[in-house]
Amino acid sequence: RIFDQEDAPVERLVTRTVMSGAMIGKGSYRHFMQKEIFEQPVVIGDTLQSYVDPLSRRVTLPDMPFDFADIPRLTASACGTAFYAGMIGKYWFEQVARLPVDIDIASEFRYREAPLPENGAALFISQSGETIDTLSALRYTRDQKQHILSIVNQQESGIARESDVVMKTLAGPEIGVASTKAFTTQLVVLACLALAAGRARGSLSPEAEAELTSALIEVPAQASYFLEREAQLIEIAHEMAEASDILYMGRGSMYPLALEGALKFKEISYLHAEGYAAGELKHGAMALIDEHVPIVVCAPSGPLFDKTAGNIQEVIARGGRVVLISDAQGIEAIGDNVTHAVQVPEVSPFVAPILYALPLQLLAYHTAVIKGTDVDKPRNLAKSVTVE
Repeated sequence: RIFDQEDAPVERLVTRTVMSGAMIGKGSYRHFMQKEIFEQPVVIGDTLQSYVDPLSRRVTLPDMPFDFADIPRLTASACGTAFYAGMIGKYWFEQVARLPVDIDIASEFRYREAPLPENGAALFISQSGETIDTLSALRYTRDQKQHILSIVNQQESGIARESDVVMKTLAGPEIGVASTKAFTTQLVVLACLALAAGRARGSLSPEAEAELTSALIEVPAQASYFLEREAQLIEIAHEMAEASDILYMGRGSMYPLALEGALKFKEISYLHAEGYAAGELKHGAMALIDEHVPIVVCAPSGPLFDKTAGNIQEVIARGGRVVLISDAQGIEAIGDNVTHAVQVPEVSPFVAPILYALPLQLLAYHTAVIKGTDVDKPRNLAKSVTVE
């Protein structure tokens, strides 16, 4: 029975969940997190089907109460892994759609009392849709008369109910505390939003949209191909389990992915890890590098590869042990000088953060298994943070 603030009974529609026992069971997997990592090709594909027309190679969005062409600025806010997804989305919105984006950690955004533009839009990202800091940030932007757009995995959540438009990720139930498939499906939705915004703002030609959409459509097959070749990552995980400090490094959209890789690693392995923008190593982090410190570098071939390669050489010159994650072209260029080279399929730089998330998740998972931690329920953490 449900009552309102005056203790009067209220009626609520009862709906039957579509979840089955198979969806919330581990099946043949050792942990929920392992199962959820391996579900990503399917859930990425399911999410893409909701927003992409494969025949026209165009993104189709639900009806919006605003036009992206009229939005002066997008204000994004989230927590934890969802925040790093939003950071990657910022690169996409600004590069593809030429739409300025501010992004804040939700627990900080509310308190800096940011002035927001007239007719602006606010974007909130959350797996559960119940994260209290993100919900409070949403209410702040509502008071500032912003259009509210959310990306959630739970259609019935508080954030979804209070949004003008809900972009659902079709990740299915995510049981493991460390987010994996929710993260990659959030990236898929953000990429689709950026493409739609680019089309609306006239910054993306039909040919360019078709090319980038095609790259998105190929991600599930490329993810499946990579997941079949995880043995090398298990070998690397044995070495990383012996380290006390691990650095993650990337440029462009690979920088927030480095932050996410470090977060994933430390939250389930209990080992210290930090993510850095590659160009920032000289501003302090280089002092940490010696022969005992593994550095995981995400460096797809493309416009930023040569810059990242220079940073890798600087790390190697100081004795650092580099784990390079790149495609065949990148590994051919500098693979001989690194400690380990993990090859992923060659993809468009636009979709690289989605695919490159998988080896980072597997490294964290297998290191945690080797360390013997509680992978699905790491100490001191909860799946959904509903208190400030």
